[in-house]
Amino acid sequence: MTASSPSLLHRLKRLSLVTQIVIGLIAGIALALIAPDMAKSTAFIGKVFVSALKAVAPILVFVLVMASIANHKHGQETHIRPILFLYLLGTFAAAVVAVVASMTFPSNLVLSTQDVAVTAPGGIGEVLQSLLLSVVDNPVSALMNANFIGILAWAIGMGIAIRHAGNTTREVLGDLSNGVTVIVRVVIRFAPLGIFGLVASTLATSGFGALIGYAHLLAVLLGCMLFVALVMNPLIVFWKLRRNPYPLVLTCLRESGITAFFTRSSAANIPVNLELSKRLGLHEDTYSVSIPLGATINMAGAAITITVLTLAAVHTLGIAVDIPTAILLSVVAAICACGASGVAGGSLLLIPLACSLFGIPSEIAMQVVAVGFIIGVLQDSAETALNSSTDVLFTAAACLGEEQKAERLA
Repeated sequence: MTASSPSLLHRLKRLSLVTQIVIGLIAGIALALIAPDMAKSTAFIGKVFVSALKAVAPILVFVLVMASIANHKHGQETHIRPILFLYLLGTFAAAVVAVVASMTFPSNLVLSTQDVAVTAPGGIGEVLQSLLLSVVDNPVSALMNANFIGILAWAIGMGIAIRHAGNTTREVLGDLSNGVTVIVRVVIRFAPLGIFGLVASTLATSGFGALIGYAHLLAVLLGCMLFVALVMNPLIVFWKLRRNPYPLVLTCLRESGITAFFTRSSAANIPVNLELSKRLGLHEDTYSVSIPLGATINMAGAAITITVLTLAAVHTLGIAVDIPTAILLSVVAAICACGASGVAGGSLLLIPLACSLFGIPSEIAMQVVAVGFIIGVLQDSAETALNSSTDVLFTAAACLGEEQKAERLA
């Protein structure tokens, strides 16, 4: 027995991270079915893993973006603009899919009087003011509170300033970036154990009984997200690369989407996406900026959630709405959603704002938010998986597309 144990551990260690995560997933489901009480106690393991990811993500983004910009050589090509275009195009396409699905398969909500303690924005102006305040936030406060908009602003500013410093200063910054990256890799290696705890405790505590009453709404939401992930996004990547997009699409879903599904936080999944971008051979100066930026503004899943839930409320209340107005709603809501991105359930906070565009009072809108939290076991997980995996997908598509363009011109 003593001789076989190291051999078994060695075999597990040699498996790919994705395979280890799948094993952790299956083990978590099995434990929840066989011993629910024991499974509930594993919640601590999942919390530790997610907390570790959230703890390392802000400092990683700050140091990596700052070092990338500081060490950027003059004349060296980056591809941020085409990535931003793909982010916006993907979000708009997801909004259109959500509108069409909501009109084709309208959902009815049972609006209860359940109270949900959340603070929703009062209007578009308030959201934009909040975004501006986030940009000029104190850097220490931004790091402590995981304000990624403020972190990005300070990292970019410091990186530009340090570009004019001596070589030694920039080398130290590069070494610091490498050191933080090593810590992140150690945290990511514990993903199978963390996901085991998250799955086991979630299934044992919540189960899926609460979701049965909202099966139709969930089907529309998840159907939209699957359609965007497996049809719309591949079409966008094919348009950019003119080749079979599915190997890249499935790689991003498998290696980024799985962890994002269970951590339910785009911010917590930033280290995973940075590691995947490196393994895909993408340019570090590009992905070190585009990945944290995507966790803030690339909101295809949020656009679907806000649009579908808002139009479900509209249909339930019998409010007439035409397709152009619905598309305008989803675009406005998705743009504003960047102020609530990066955290579990962030998109639900924008539902009252979206509902206000149709004159729906806040009392009813907050009931829709309550419905969102009820189905959040699957909705928020799928939304985060779509958002986060698309960050890597569009970054890779833009980088590879620009490389192909350069080869044709050469």
